Amino acid sequence: MSEDKESFNPFDPTGMFKEMRDTNIDAWAKMMGKAVQTDVYAESTGRMLDAWLSSSTPVRKMLDKSMSQALANLKMPSSDDITRLAERLTNIEMRLDDLDAKLDTFLSKLSDGRSE
Repeated sequence: MSEDKESFNPFDPTGMFKEMRDTNIDAWAKMMGKAVQTDVYAESTGRMLDAWLSSSTPVRKMLDKSMSQALANLKMPSSDDITRLAERLTNIEMRLDDLDAKLDTFLSKLSDGRSE
């Protein structure tokens, strides 16, 4: 890290190999940096990802279906069941908040009527 690359230590048997490795890594990093910054690379990567996503969709659907069946056989909820339950609980929470706000309004009007 803080080594001086200019000085050569003749007593270090791996010094030459370390310097060759560092030079090689720097060269590869520069070359790969230039390669991935091109439009051709971006376009080819996009096409490859599209192809992979298209081919993985049927497999994912099959896995989802088999997992749902396995969970149903084990009498366990699926992720869809949990999502539906979370939506229902959120709806109940919102209704309770609305009722609480209405009750606060009613109580404040009731206490205003009594103070007069």
